[in-house]
Amino acid sequence: MDVAAVPGEAEVRVLVVDDQEPYRRAMQAVVDATEGFTVVGSAASGEDSIEVARDLRPQLVLMDVNLPGIDGIEATRRILAEADGVRPVIVLLSTYDRDDVDLAGSGAADYVPKGSFGPDRLAEVWSSAHRQD
Repeated sequence: MDVAAVPGEAEVRVLVVDDQEPYRRAMQAVVDATEGFTVVGSAASGEDSIEVARDLRPQLVLMDVNLPGIDGIEATRRILAEADGVRPVIVLLSTYDRDDVDLAGSGAADYVPKGSFGPDRLAEVWSSAHRQD
């Protein structure tokens, strides 16, 4: 099902962060299947995600929680702290249940289990994040 990000606006620029190639490809496939979203880059570690986010200035970051080096929660904090101007919406993803992940103080807009991440869920979290602004 195609779901538009925001009708009439440019595509939402998405950064995909996961240390496992199959999950990066799966997240990219979800983004590609969702009208109004485009992947502009990817990263395989928390440290790399900070650098790539700084360079590419994505509007949305899909961030794995468990990463080598600094984890996705700390990378989220750092990306948001460094953001000048418009801060990206960061959605944390993991194979863990929501109750098993401590999101407090991360600044993430939402948490989505990887098993339930699809085009509808992507559009839903993007829309929800903008209703909170």
